[in-house]
Amino acid sequence: MAYVPGVALLAALAVGCSAGSDGSATDADSKPGGSTVTTAPPGKYRTLPAPCRAVPGSTLKDLLPGVAELPRQQQEKALRGSPTITYDTDRKVGCSWKADAPDSTRNLSIDFERVVSYDPLVSDDDRARSLYVKKENAAELPGSSAPGTAPEKDAPTSAGGGEKRQEKETGKAGDGTGSADPSPSASADPSSGTPGTPGGGEDLRPRVVDGLGDAAFLDDLLTRAGSTAQHRTVSVVFRTSNVIVTVRYGEQPALVTKVPDSKELQDKAQALARKLAEVISE
Repeated sequence: MAYVPGVALLAALAVGCSAGSDGSATDADSKPGGSTVTTAPPGKYRTLPAPCRAVPGSTLKDLLPGVAELPRQQQEKALRGSPTITYDTDRKVGCSWKADAPDSTRNLSIDFERVVSYDPLVSDDDRARSLYVKKENAAELPGSSAPGTAPEKDAPTSAGGGEKRQEKETGKAGDGTGSADPSPSASADPSSGTPGTPGGGEDLRPRVVDGLGDAAFLDDLLTRAGSTAQHRTVSVVFRTSNVIVTVRYGEQPALVTKVPDSKELQDKAQALARKLAEVISE
């Protein structure tokens, strides 16, 4: 057996321990994601407003004309609204109202959805943006070319999309005063200032809405079942950070021959959506 001096043996052991320590530290630092993973930031909003109290009483009376004619107790009940059944009020809430007047029936509903991403690499805002884009694509807005609205690769094809588009094309009356049948001159009149609006009037087609939240669009659907009166529903959907809001405002006239006024419903639905955007940001 070879003899190793004590001093030399101690030096060798010290070198070995030092190398082992350095090696262990290097291995830990070199593990994938050990200290380089960055968690995506949470969304701006952690709670949702109370939906049935989000719309002022004065606004509801304007949107639901029939309410003003009801006795006081019935009026209060109608203005109170019906909350949407939900199992997680931190994530999704809603409320609806309905009022019958001699000349028509009006209905209103609002929905708030707070989007949460469970992927640490995807922020709540990015997840909400993806969901919003899918909603906009499903609406099949005519001629929409707004940035960020291109169909995503994983976006599902909505069931009945063809039927919905057919209803839109055959059931729209842009100014709310004509028949529900399509008019070639109204949809493709070269002399019109705005496509789809005879005489260059305001464009009332489904479209992207500017200046509302981070992104918004409006849909307008006129339907008719058999010989019943025509029903028009205007939907305004907008996203602000990680919250998506949907406003649906509809009217069904008492007379079968009357077509609900598209401009009135669109203007009021947009005005309410802008108020709700302010409520969320408070």
